[in-house]
Amino acid sequence: MIGCAAVAAALLISTRPISAQNGQHGTGGAPFPIYNPYPPGILPANLESEIARVLREIDVIEARAIERWHSLPLPTRLPQRPGPNPPVLQGTGTESIETLGELMLFDKNISPGRNQACTSCHMPYAGWSGPIPSVNLTIIAYPGTVHFRAGKRTAQRHTYAPFFPVLQYNQEQGLFFGGNFWDSRATGYRLRNPDAEQAQGPPVDTQEMGFPDTACVAFRLSQAVYKPLFEVLWGKDSLDIKFPPKTEEICETPGGAAVFGGDPEPIKLTPEERTEANTVYDHWGASIDAYEQSVQVSTFTSKFDAMLKGNYTFTPDEQAGYNLFNGKGNCNSCHVDGRGTTLNPGQVDTSTTATANPPVFTCFGSANEGLPLNPRDAFYYQTTPDSFGFIGNPFGFGYRDLGMGTFLRSGFGSGPNPNRTWIQFAPMVDGQFQVATTRNVAMTPPQCPTTEAGTGKPYFQKEFFHNGYIKSLKQLVHFYNTRDTSFAYPVTSGHCPAGTIERVTCWPMKEVPNNLDTTTGMLGLTDTEENQIVAFLETLSDGFTTPYPNSDTFTGACMTCNPATDPNCSPSRQGNGELIPTPPLPPCASAVCGVAPVPSPPIP
Repeated sequence: MIGCAAVAAALLISTRPISAQNGQHGTGGAPFPIYNPYPPGILPANLESEIARVLREIDVIEARAIERWHSLPLPTRLPQRPGPNPPVLQGTGTESIETLGELMLFDKNISPGRNQACTSCHMPYAGWSGPIPSVNLTIIAYPGTVHFRAGKRTAQRHTYAPFFPVLQYNQEQGLFFGGNFWDSRATGYRLRNPDAEQAQGPPVDTQEMGFPDTACVAFRLSQAVYKPLFEVLWGKDSLDIKFPPKTEEICETPGGAAVFGGDPEPIKLTPEERTEANTVYDHWGASIDAYEQSVQVSTFTSKFDAMLKGNYTFTPDEQAGYNLFNGKGNCNSCHVDGRGTTLNPGQVDTSTTATANPPVFTCFGSANEGLPLNPRDAFYYQTTPDSFGFIGNPFGFGYRDLGMGTFLRSGFGSGPNPNRTWIQFAPMVDGQFQVATTRNVAMTPPQCPTTEAGTGKPYFQKEFFHNGYIKSLKQLVHFYNTRDTSFAYPVTSGHCPAGTIERVTCWPMKEVPNNLDTTTGMLGLTDTEENQIVAFLETLSDGFTTPYPNSDTFTGACMTCNPATDPNCSPSRQGNGELIPTPPLPPCASAVCGVAPVPSPPIP
């Protein structure tokens, strides 16, 4: 543990000269030395310009939110509560807290370099997932406040995330349900709201927004332009915390810096002030959850929702895809919609979908779909210290992503498990990741009307599953369909046998073979049936009945390709031009796979 005086003195030496020598100041770019441990060809060539483009788009949406806030009449705070009712901000209370959450999500000041907002990785026009096509095509995770530190997983969609319940273990079924994040580590154990607890993760994630102390959020909120709105909702004195003189120097230094000596609370507050700062952090999470659950984000405005109300008729392919989704494709066994699934020969599905409570197309559980290890993931290369002495991944390609299994062990790269009774179940969930909603899986900017290459339309490159290995919806369905057929080979990505095509007629071996979901893998779908399921998935994008809010802000370039000159210009082979060979893999690091209770069977 380092004392406050020592931390402050070291910061004065290490932080200010770094910014000065680079001549980078203000909110427009990274004020830190570039961290680039990557071999040539890993980072996309346009990464800096694309990050800058997204930041400009964030400014546009933030300005709209500020304008909306200023146009809102103040909610009414009743001087005396009527009867036994709890205090409620009457009138515009709902709009106010949702607007506050939006302002927070688009605030670049909630990062050490004032250059990273939550929405740097989650923009509306991409279904609140990754907004940079070249990142989705290559390095998978998004660079944080320090360019180019990056995490290890894809940016999950915010839409409908608030509907996930508190994580619980169902003893009768022997399964976990609920939580947020790919590994469910935002359990909701304390706030009873996984989405609010998820919002508390990125600001102090070393590879994302990267504050060294949760109190930095309260400190920056005390300086925010929307501070008056926060005080209306959470109390006029809620941000009146006496921060030490060197707080700004601490908060502008990225988390994980060696100067902190591993101290997670370098801002030295009194116990009372620390409690106040923690309360502000809880209000941060609750406010963001309010916005993400609002009709501005989770809107239920897709073709599917219109169909339920009789206001849209599926095309023949969409209807066929929906029938396959609930039948032969077996998608509905996890991405449930309230109807029957997996019909036997001769049976006819006569169930109907509930319209009073539209489905969110998830079972709220987790599954291991058997994805190959993706050597494109930037995380594998972060084995050397950056300018702050931080090492993102000391294990290199010895890292294996065990998903929920690592979380239950409170293991490397995840979070602390708050429930000791869950630890015993870790071997049962190794390799499992959250069953994400299929809503908005196909959402793209209006000028890029598809996720699929080679369809004759400009497309927006997305990435699918936790490690971004799959690059199109066609590949996604094809993977579910053929993973365990003769297309499965005992090779790693980039090493498919001659005469095969990766992602088409060759699936590399599974990164984590344990606890495999066997409801998929050998479905027997035809090529046409795969395409019909894709057509149905495309009906789940919001914005059909009314324009999706802020979907008009994309200023980047759509991708195009010519099938006549590019052999990978098709949904089936999309992204194959960026495949790289996986290096010889060392055994799984003991710090990952050797933590009790150890995976069973052992993971190579």
